[in-house]
Amino acid sequence: MLHERMKATFTEGKVFATLLEARQFFGALPSRLNKILDAVGNAELNVKVRATETEFILEGFQKVANRISMGLVLAALIVGAALLMHVQTSFRIFGYPGLAMLCFIAAGGGGFWLVLSILWQDHKSRQKSRGS
Repeated sequence: MLHERMKATFTEGKVFATLLEARQFFGALPSRLNKILDAVGNAELNVKVRATETEFILEGFQKVANRISMGLVLAALIVGAALLMHVQTSFRIFGYPGLAMLCFIAAGGGGFWLVLSILWQDHKSRQKSRGS
């Protein structure tokens, strides 16, 4: 049954027509590419994008950028605290250098806040999308 359907769809005429179209396309391709590259080289190429949900896309990019930035700040606090662990000071918390422990505590609190913020924002956007 499948063989019969395949024979009906792939007739010689259809295969040759497809090959001719492909030949025409590839024959015109170099001149098209030259036109595009000339437009790029002359700063004449304009790209117009019609995004229907730009607000949604921008909100998503902003969320991602904020989360990455916050993660980098927290990572810097952790690395800084780890480097400060080797500095001997008289100010100690739990037997460790005080400034290093304060950085670790700040990083832990910031990480906890980041997770809560992500969960809350995702919850709000799900509620907003259901209401729309």
